[in-house]
Amino acid sequence: QVQLVESGGGLVQPGGSLRLSCAASGSIFRINGMGWYRQAPGKQRELVADITRGGSTNYADSMKGRFTISRDNAKNTVYLQMNSLKPEDTAVYYCNAEISVPGIYRYSHYWGQGTQVTVSS
Repeated sequence: QVQLVESGGGLVQPGGSLRLSCAASGSIFRINGMGWYRQAPGKQRELVADITRGGSTNYADSMKGRFTISRDNAKNTVYLQMNSLKPEDTAVYYCNAEISVPGIYRYSHYWGQGTQVTVSS
C-alpha cells in the first residue's frame, strides 16, 4: 500500500504565505516525478507545479514567482511554498507522485487526499 499524506493547509490572509508538505509512505521502490495540483469549487483540477527526481521544476504561469516547489528524496516528501497568496488561490490542493513498487517496477500515479487552502480577509 502506498499513501500520500498532505499537510500545511489552512486559512491565510491575502498576501500571506503557507507551506504545504506531502509525504509518501508504504511499499515504495522509487519515486519519479512529484507535483501539486489544485481544484477550486466549480472548476477543473489544474497543475500548480511539478518537479522531477533530479530537481527540474515546472510551474503554471499564474504561480510563477510566487510558489516554489521542492522535494527531499531521502524523505519521499514534496513541498510547496506559497507566497503572496491571493483569494483566487483558494482551492483544495492535491499531491501527486509517480511511484513504482517492489515486484512491479512500473510507475503509477498516486494522489493524496487533498488539503484545503483558503485565502480570505
